[in-house]
Amino acid sequence: MGKRGRKKKWKKEIPAETLIEKKKFIHALIFPCFFLFIIWFIKFIEFSLSSDFARFGIYPGKLNGLVGIISAPLIHANFKHLIDNSIPVFLLSLAIFYFYREISYKIFFMIYFLTGLFVWIGGREAYHIGASGLIYGFASFLFFSGVIRWNINLLAISLLVIFLYGSMIWGILPYDFHISWESHLLGGVSGFLMALFYRNEGPERIKYSWEDEDEEENVEFYEQNEE
Repeated sequence: MGKRGRKKKWKKEIPAETLIEKKKFIHALIFPCFFLFIIWFIKFIEFSLSSDFARFGIYPGKLNGLVGIISAPLIHANFKHLIDNSIPVFLLSLAIFYFYREISYKIFFMIYFLTGLFVWIGGREAYHIGASGLIYGFASFLFFSGVIRWNINLLAISLLVIFLYGSMIWGILPYDFHISWESHLLGGVSGFLMALFYRNEGPERIKYSWEDEDEEENVEFYEQNEE
């Protein structure tokens, strides 16, 4: 009885808030992991068949290029291209599914389809493939949503990704025609539009203590003037 009692004494209960955050994080992992699995699975199929799936990319202005709006982000030129895109697309989509749980799927697929549609309308005549447009779209969304809502966590995530992948800034400029800079630029535009559209949804704006004090002073001033 004594030993059992000592064990119970040292056992710590996990706070309810911690459990909720843990479940929230696990839920946020599901779809980003699934998306990673899909793009890697497709690459292995392409590799095993010794085929080239680039023909399923977006080809602007052509009807048969419309299918690329759905398939292009899932296709990559080689394993290096896939590896380079995997980490940032995972981290950024994880942030969206964690911080914007209620509208995360809407954000993901709206940026997904808008980026593809914009590239089909405004891209140069070539096959556009890869998930880099999504990376720019997600980073843009998180950054501008963080600015609009003044949420430090969202700003920090986007700035961290930009710092780690500094070439993202240059990726929106037409300096290398071997990459789809149009996907980068138009992905960023899509993310910005979604940040505006969902400006009233998502994590609450950070409110500082001095703001509460100002509000209290304004209320007191208003009440005194009414008297």
